[in-house]
Amino acid sequence: MNSLKSSSRTSSRVHCKQRCLALWFLGASKGACGVTLFLITSSTFAAEVVQLQPINVYAQQESDDSTDVPLGATTLESPNLESERNKTGDSARLLLESPTVSLYGNGGISSLPVIHGLADDRLRIQVDGAEFTTACPNHMNSPLSYMDPAKVGKITVFAGVTPVSVGGDSIGGTIQVDSPPPQFATGEESYLAKGQLGSFYRSNGDAFGYHFRGNVAGRWLSLSYNESRSQSDNYVAGRSFKPVSSGREGALALPGNEVGSSGYEGALDRSVTIAAQHAGHVLQLELGQQTVDFEGFPSQRMDMTANDNRVALMRYQGQFAWGELLGRASYQITEHQMDMGPDRYSYGTGMPMHTKAKTRAAMLQSNVYISETDTVRVGAEYQYYTLFDWWDPVGMSGSMAPNTFWNIDYGQRSKFDTFVEWEASWHHSWVTQLGVRHETVLSDAGPVQGYDNSFDDVWAADAARFNASPRQRTDQNWDATALVRYSPKTQLEYTLGFARKSRSPNLYQRYPWATNSMAALMNNLVGDGNGYVGNVHLNPEVASTISLTGSWHDAARGHWELVATSYYTYVHDFIDAKRCDISTCASSAGSTQGFVILQFVNQTAQLHGIDLTAKLQLAKSARFGSLTGATALSYVRGRNVSTGDDLYNIMPANARLTLLHAVGGWNSAAEITAVANKSHVSQVRNEIPTPGFWLLNLRGGYKWAHARVDVSIENVLNRFYFAPLGGAYVGQGPSMTTNGIPWGVAVPGRGRSLDLAFNYEF
Repeated sequence: MNSLKSSSRTSSRVHCKQRCLALWFLGASKGACGVTLFLITSSTFAAEVVQLQPINVYAQQESDDSTDVPLGATTLESPNLESERNKTGDSARLLLESPTVSLYGNGGISSLPVIHGLADDRLRIQVDGAEFTTACPNHMNSPLSYMDPAKVGKITVFAGVTPVSVGGDSIGGTIQVDSPPPQFATGEESYLAKGQLGSFYRSNGDAFGYHFRGNVAGRWLSLSYNESRSQSDNYVAGRSFKPVSSGREGALALPGNEVGSSGYEGALDRSVTIAAQHAGHVLQLELGQQTVDFEGFPSQRMDMTANDNRVALMRYQGQFAWGELLGRASYQITEHQMDMGPDRYSYGTGMPMHTKAKTRAAMLQSNVYISETDTVRVGAEYQYYTLFDWWDPVGMSGSMAPNTFWNIDYGQRSKFDTFVEWEASWHHSWVTQLGVRHETVLSDAGPVQGYDNSFDDVWAADAARFNASPRQRTDQNWDATALVRYSPKTQLEYTLGFARKSRSPNLYQRYPWATNSMAALMNNLVGDGNGYVGNVHLNPEVASTISLTGSWHDAARGHWELVATSYYTYVHDFIDAKRCDISTCASSAGSTQGFVILQFVNQTAQLHGIDLTAKLQLAKSARFGSLTGATALSYVRGRNVSTGDDLYNIMPANARLTLLHAVGGWNSAAEITAVANKSHVSQVRNEIPTPGFWLLNLRGGYKWAHARVDVSIENVLNRFYFAPLGGAYVGQGPSMTTNGIPWGVAVPGRGRSLDLAFNYEF
């Protein structure tokens, strides 16, 4: 009987592959009609397979084998995240455990991830499956700022070559940050009640916070509540980097080593989740709110003075005889305010600016197991985003009154996506994945006005030019991905991938219209201190990426491992910048120093680099525990092919060497981080180079059955350094004027800090 089943499965597998190939080409050529036909037809095929074997043959099994990781991805889970997430308020910092990720400096809880030189909107960032959209001309309220670190259960990073089922409207990769799945009573338990309480303190900046999670559940229903709060004063660098001077008129002087506008306060995150399960089906509803009273931004001209983000997220996961069905619907509303923080000139009146945005999104995906070796994923997604960005008049007269200034009025961005993806195991050594995705992206914005339309050379001419322009745009974007993994031995794997990825411009790249220096300085997504003017004629970016990864390790992956990845990306219509040549722009054509006014423009770019990670168990005994050495090295180079210039904010070559010790509940680490000079800088932006440096960090922690304590000393030697991706320092003084503050000073890194964290589970 078993041999008959095996023979039938083999025959079915061959026929299913033939059917899938035919359907693949049909779906690619016929678009949405092909996808619909595939869904109808694959249900018939799936029925044949179900008669041959039980559904659990296809379920992902828990093991240490790398094939359990999604193809093309790396994952970070507990306990690797445990010590770091308990002592920070910035979830993006957890990504530094991945060798492919670095961070743009931003606010204290709003760092922006970078993958292989591509950052921010060039990455798709999902929080519990939802895409939270920024609503700020400086991208202060970044997606990961809405996820408290203590709530993070798993991080999945897809770098460069991203499957179409998780990509879309991005060219650099995808980052998925997920909270732990809902828990229910099991076995003989009639109910479940548990919780977690933790707190952290960081001496540099006098930062502290707490988090709480409680869960009550039966066998079918689960209710959980999460809350966290954190705050921090300005941090200090390893030594003075600027003169001692006051940031605001009449205020106390800031010390020379204090980084102005780097603190934050009142970051409160609360959420309630209700979940129900029955016979392989799970339905979740999460209601959450995050409020921030203040967050400083040392590389931007203003600070966040209030942010209120509310989210409703519903998710469904169901197991069927033919496979799996996933669904998601979300609604996000954000109200955001900017103004001068306490370390900046207020000019007597301040300059209040407001943003209000709404995002509505939905997704439906089916994972069809057409045989025990083949899975086809078919899905559709929708997102509708609206944005209002206005600035109150300042006083009753002058060039900034009496009207409300509309930076973007009724900005709209809609996305309609469909995709089909086929993953197959052809042999125990070969796995392939092919996918195609189509996106329709619609964007538009209403007419605008300046503070006073009678000032022709300040506001009126720019507003008239923008209002007369064709602002509605429709982009038809195609993505395609091909991945193959070859494992000739249990100790060896190769992964080769190619991807064509597309991304449409965001609203702040297309629609900011004012060339006036003050207004342009407010529209800055990258923290370089310059001002930016939008371009309604921008085309979508189209990136072609090829990557090759080799992984060598022992059979159990416990003693040694070496992973090396090389990649190359060519981007057509890359959105870079040029010196603004509109007649009303301040002239800065030949300037090689100072802050300038720029305009977004499509050009051509290329990036290439390598990532290398290795670990080796040096010793292990029952008495003394294990001693392991680990290293990570990263290099990326980015060039603007059209101009010959270097791309902005490219992380220089860097390496991390770590010695880890673990025995019983105790773990400790000594880490050295080294970063090379940043000498390849963007000339068009007058980007500031930074010197190389190295840092020593020491960490230790002990874990009991229900409690954990972590202690670390970051930057043990209190070395001074400039953060290579920290941007230009404009965090104090008259930051609203183009060159009212000194040019040429980068944002410095944090000096020595003693960090403590405590976590208790009950």
